Amino acid sequence: MACSCQGCCECLVHTCRRKKELKVRTVWLGHPEKCEEKYPKNAIKNQKYNIVTFVPGVLYQQFKFFLNLYFLVVACSQFVPSLKIGYLYTYWAPLGFVLAVTMVREAVDEVRRCRRDKEMNSQLYSKLTVRGKVQVKSSDIQITMKSKQTGLMYDLCPQEDCDPPIHESLSIENTLWASTVVASGTVIGVVIYTGKEMRSVLNTSQSKNKVGLLDLELNRLTKALFLAQVVLSVVMVTLQGFLGPWFRNLFRFVVLFSYIIPISLRVNLDMGKSAYGWMIMKDENIPGTVVRTSTIPEELGRLVYLLTDKTGTLTQNEMVFKRLHLGTVSYGMDTMDEIQSHIIQSYAQPPAPKVRKSVSSRIHEAVKAIALCHNVTPVYESCVNGASTEPESTEADQDFSDDNRTYQASSPDDVALVRWTESVGLTLVNRDLTSLQLKTPAGHILTYYILQIFPFTSESKRMGIIVREEATGDITFYMKGADVAMASIVQYNDWLEEECGNMAREGLRTLVVAKKSLTEEQYQDFESRYNQAKLSIHDRALKVAAVVESLEREMELLCLTGVEDQLQADVRPTLELLRNAGIKIWMLTGDKLETATCIAKSSHLVSRNQDIHVFKPVSNRGEAHLELNAFRRKHDCALVISGDSLEVCLRYYEHEFVELACQCPAVVCCRCSPTQKAQIVRLLQQHTDNRTCAIGDGGNDVSMIQAADCGIGIEGKEGKQASLAADFSITQFKHIGRLLMVHGRNSYKRSAALGQFVMHRGMIISTMQAVFSSIFYFASVPLYQGFLMVGYATIYTMFPVFSLVLDQDVKPEMALLYPELYKDLTKGRSLSFKTFLIWVLISVYQGGILMYGALVLFDQEFVHVVAISFTALILTELLMVALTVRTWHWLMVVAELISLGCYLASLAFLNEYFDLSFITTWVFLWKVCVITLVSCLPLYIIKYLKRKFSPPSYSKLSS
Repeated sequence: MACSCQGCCECLVHTCRRKKELKVRTVWLGHPEKCEEKYPKNAIKNQKYNIVTFVPGVLYQQFKFFLNLYFLVVACSQFVPSLKIGYLYTYWAPLGFVLAVTMVREAVDEVRRCRRDKEMNSQLYSKLTVRGKVQVKSSDIQITMKSKQTGLMYDLCPQEDCDPPIHESLSIENTLWASTVVASGTVIGVVIYTGKEMRSVLNTSQSKNKVGLLDLELNRLTKALFLAQVVLSVVMVTLQGFLGPWFRNLFRFVVLFSYIIPISLRVNLDMGKSAYGWMIMKDENIPGTVVRTSTIPEELGRLVYLLTDKTGTLTQNEMVFKRLHLGTVSYGMDTMDEIQSHIIQSYAQPPAPKVRKSVSSRIHEAVKAIALCHNVTPVYESCVNGASTEPESTEADQDFSDDNRTYQASSPDDVALVRWTESVGLTLVNRDLTSLQLKTPAGHILTYYILQIFPFTSESKRMGIIVREEATGDITFYMKGADVAMASIVQYNDWLEEECGNMAREGLRTLVVAKKSLTEEQYQDFESRYNQAKLSIHDRALKVAAVVESLEREMELLCLTGVEDQLQADVRPTLELLRNAGIKIWMLTGDKLETATCIAKSSHLVSRNQDIHVFKPVSNRGEAHLELNAFRRKHDCALVISGDSLEVCLRYYEHEFVELACQCPAVVCCRCSPTQKAQIVRLLQQHTDNRTCAIGDGGNDVSMIQAADCGIGIEGKEGKQASLAADFSITQFKHIGRLLMVHGRNSYKRSAALGQFVMHRGMIISTMQAVFSSIFYFASVPLYQGFLMVGYATIYTMFPVFSLVLDQDVKPEMALLYPELYKDLTKGRSLSFKTFLIWVLISVYQGGILMYGALVLFDQEFVHVVAISFTALILTELLMVALTVRTWHWLMVVAELISLGCYLASLAFLNEYFDLSFITTWVFLWKVCVITLVSCLPLYIIKYLKRKFSPPSYSKLSS
């Protein structure tokens, strides 16, 4: 029977966890009734909750934390008559307020998410039906509908309308993914995948719920306070002698001392985080910065490791053509006019047949190859009355002037190359699916028919195109790609490898360009084999690749191009600033080793006086062991390692490698995949106790950004994917300096001060309660009841305490000038057990003085003790805020005056607790002043002496 139950449970678990079975999908064009399987609705949904799950979901998220669960238990205990201490509202009102604030914040975030989803799901698309085009919302798109948003799209006429019928195999190249932008014209296609089955949704990993280090530290201190509360309650019951129902008395003491753990701690910190986020977004020095995760601004002040992408992050992803190398001659920016004159000359006179090619003919061939071998499309936006219209008009109607032309392509390298050919006289003026046209320096149009095109892939690292020149009928196969891919394809030469290395050392991205002339017979033979391979059902990709590779043999090497990816503005001073702040910077890039090393040097990621250790390629355990030993002997040098070598090291010597790498001032990982980037982040988190930050601008950086303790996205040319997935979004890399040095530092120091002060506010009143109970025969009777307890934590002290979020020790300019100040924060000294114990001692001292002072000075009536001690308590808290503040803000003064005014005004209505005739006398006033002075004056004296004889680093700068 037991075995049967166990088997059923295992079967149930297996069923729940089972992934959806992948199978062939048949799409019926125009016959939706034949589609038997149900597919998901094409709606984007980023909401966390719905109407039913909102309240339970938020409550669960709140009560899974120890602090809130503890207060729920305490509040519920007040329904038990024997455990009731005071009025119900003194426990339920603060808890209700905290939950209300949290729910309102979650509701606002949920409404924003809902609006964003609604905006995306309401985009209009045209559905092609037998009745013509019908407008539909994107959320209403179903399988078999037309959409520019998702699915596989292709131009294909129905077979009954074609004679002969068209049989065309479709592959991944025919696919337009979600969020694709159509540069010009329109696309007619069929929807294959919708909603949660889209690639972008499937590739999106669920981001983890990030919790700041400060929150974890405060949670530990909260547990320590709870332990102290239980111990204090046990001591009280012990001193009672365990008389009567001692267990009930123990629980009453626990409830009585519950203010040791302040319920307002969570809400104060959450409101503080929101305030920091608002300050960051309103900072005019870092315009466009967006805080997307408001729960971790303090993390910006605790960072030790910054992991950054290269292209688009440190560099602008804006390519500029810098060098053309023909093997025997090299042309740079200062000699481009020579190339231009050669191009003008070559097109002005017919080429004379020569046995050996001249420099002019070689330049002509190289520039023509660069102008033809790419995936760039020139786009002409026609303007009517200043408004840009969609370019659907005929060619005759369009403005083909140079000023009106823009180039669009998936690769910025291609755009840079085509712009360069335009600058030297050979201009790409038009392109469609079957042809492209070039304009010569004299204005003549040359037409080339596109016979085949082989797109660039990360596996092949090259692209090719076969064209037929209209004027001569010559067929040429052009190809360009990375040197590692092209070296074995081009004819033997003795200069390519060396010059690639030279250009890479200059920080240039290199491309090798080659060509091969084909006869009509050669091309016809290739085309038949190629089409046959494309129609294969099994191993289609392998067969197609094999046919193409048969053509990629003994190609004529034309030239080597060098394109520079310009550095972002102020990258060098920003990296210098971060390094001086004690932040170790790791650059993770997919670029080749030489280019990555050069960018590391030019951006000053590696300082000039530092050595660079290039980790040799390793493929097995023995090689990794030898190379790690060689690296271990180096001191204070930057590390450069490739993704393949990194993978081998982590497989066999993970702990040793991470330990050595963490000692380096900078690390560069090249040829790094997105998965490896996230893996490196997790390794640093596992092997060090330090906080990590990842910054990037592209979709390949999302996994790294989400894995880091703090993710920063840059809105770049690669789209907004990284920016939307990040915790913080900036517009330029240089903004990270101010974000960390000013806002991160302030957020951490302010939250540390705020958290400890709120705990002090709870500990001081609990100390007074303990003194009161011990003097009055260990009775579990509350010292302050009803409104006094609620008012103490809210209107009487809330505004001055919360005003600490405006405090700052140094001005922003000083924090940027002396980044070494940031280094102190990583040690966590602003909030530690040492600072916590200091606050505990202050609370015990002040609570004891206030209570004993009131008992010594009271006039025969207990109501006078309450009046004297409570008034002195409020004044002490206001003075302690003043003692904690380092730089006064006018709002702090206003908060102090408002709180004092509220308390004085409320005295007139507190007849139940105070004797109004007594509190209007001079006797009351001088007793309150004496007690307050004794509780605060020694602390002011200690603070003065400490600043004079052992001043903190920031005070030295301030003076």
